This record gives sequence, C-alpha cells and structure tokens, in this order.
Amino acid sequence: MPSSPLASPLDLELKPDKPPVLRVESPEDAASWAAQHREALRAQVTEHGAVLVRGLGLSDQDQVQAVFAGLSGGLMTEREAFAPRQTYGPGLYSSSTWPANQPMCMHHELSYTVEVPGLMLFACLTAPGDGGATAVADAEQVLQALPAELSERFEREGWLLTRSYNEEIGASLAESFGTDDPAAVERYCRAHDIDFTWQPDGSLHTRQRRSAVVRHPVTGRRCWFNQIAFLNEWTLAPEVREYLVEVYGEDGLPFNTRYGDGSPIGEDVVQQLNSTYEQHTRREPWQSGDLMLVDNIRTAHSREAYTGERQVLVAMAEPCRLADCCPTPEASQR
Repeated sequence: MPSSPLASPLDLELKPDKPPVLRVESPEDAASWAAQHREALRAQVTEHGAVLVRGLGLSDQDQVQAVFAGLSGGLMTEREAFAPRQTYGPGLYSSSTWPANQPMCMHHELSYTVEVPGLMLFACLTAPGDGGATAVADAEQVLQALPAELSERFEREGWLLTRSYNEEIGASLAESFGTDDPAAVERYCRAHDIDFTWQPDGSLHTRQRRSAVVRHPVTGRRCWFNQIAFLNEWTLAPEVREYLVEVYGEDGLPFNTRYGDGSPIGEDVVQQLNSTYEQHTRREPWQSGDLMLVDNIRTAHSREAYTGERQVLVAMAEPCRLADCCPTPEASQR
C-alpha cells in the first residue's frame, strides 16, 4: 500500500480554539511518510505555528525516532534542562518530569539558551485518562495583547533567569550540563554567556540575561519569546513555593526570573502574563499515536494537568542562535 498523500492546506481542520489538525489514513511506513512530506508539512507549521497529525498510529520508541529523523535535519541534544528527562535515543526524550496534578504553563522550550530549538516534535504513545493536552499559543498574538508598557520594558531590558542547582528539585548538574565536572561546567557557562558562582556548600548558582522579544528567523514577525512566567516563583503552586522558600530562601530557589535589570517581577505581572497566554490558548486532547510539530519561536506550548498514564516523547530540532532572530543582537550578549 503506498503512503497516503499529504492533505492540501484546505484539508487542515482549522478551529479557533484548537491547533490545526491534519488527518491521514494510516500509512504503511510512518517514517517514509514523514520523510516524503517533510517540506510540505514544515511549510504548514511555519504558516500556522503548529500542526497536529492524527492517523499515523505511532506506537513505539523506534518508530518515533525514525519519524522524527525524517521530519528534521537532525535532533538536538538538550542542555540546560530545568527538569529531568528520560533519554530513549539520540535526541529523543520523555516529557519533563513534572507532577501530573500541576500544569506546566506556556513557555518556549530552552528560550534561555544561546542556541534554541526552532522546531519541537511531540509523539503521544499513551494518551492520559483526562487532561494532559500539549496546548499552544501564538507568540505574535500574545505580544500584541500584552500592555505596551510591560512588553516594551521587557523588550528594552530583556529578562534574567537565576538558577540554584541542588539534588532535590529540578535537573542536576549532570542532567543540565551533560557533566558534573566543575571545570567542564565552567567552560560551558563561559561559552554560553552564563554568569556562575560556586556556593560554600559546593552547589552552583547561575544568572543569564536573554531577550524577551525576538524576530522570527523566517517570517520576521516579532514574537514574545521567553520563559518569564513559567520559571517564575509565582507560577509555582503556593504550597510548593512556600516550601522551597522555607528550605532554600528567596535567593536559593531552583529557578526564578526577574526583569533584565535584576528587579523582582511581581505576582500581578506573572498572573497577567499567564492570563494573556490563556486567552490565546488552543488545545486538542491527545490520542495515542498522534504527532505534533510546533514552531518553537512562533508558538508557546504548555502541558496541562492530567490523570492516568501519559507517555509523550519529545525532540528538538532546527537549532537557531538567539542573536540571529533578535531585534537587538547585542542584547543576548549583555
């Protein structure tokens, strides 16, 4: 049986509250289908920001690895992870370890790195019993909806990410940097514009300033591109934040975000960012076998709380240096 042809753009299901959905009849070889239709499908992702493909029947890790390889020019190795992942193959990972009853709010993957993934790939092997959607939001629309005073400040100053590595919360040094050798970690930080300090107890504290608004490298559109809300202390569940502050102190949280000048970001600002994301959120419940491609610059994504078992594999591709899509390239090097 030949691979099913890619549906035309008119065959995409376009609904205001859902990501575009492309339905295909199960091809004999999903990996061959992916390689054959890579350019056409990638064009749809550039136009719409994300596309969910339903009907491929993805069912195991090897199949997903082959499909992802067919859709990309090579998968990235994750560095600077904020939470642990399980590795299934070169560039193929589990979803970030995060409590099922706590949502992961909208963010752009690795937006705090110097070289960010331009494309995110997701494959659902086991759909959750309830919830658990990987929702998306258009970053251009979010930027336009934010109060000008707020977005202009972040565009002018950028945003600051602070991290304190410990063995209890978040990714370890080895999980984040690929090594726990202090000299190698220091070399990485210097090469990637990260300020670092070793604490008296031997733990690592880092600070990195990044752009909050960038231009899409293909379309040139200005996008709200960061993890200001997601990695801020006020997005944590209240009981989790209280525990972490009590144990590690205000300055020792595993991760936190600030204005680019170092000033704290108020709870009201974080709530405004998250509510603006919610107003532009599109969601479609996962079905086992689904594939989703997300333009990581154009489109933020989230993971909603869920019940039951959920297995979604993740990969990152099309690396893009931040300075290449930043309105003021020098901002990424300040």
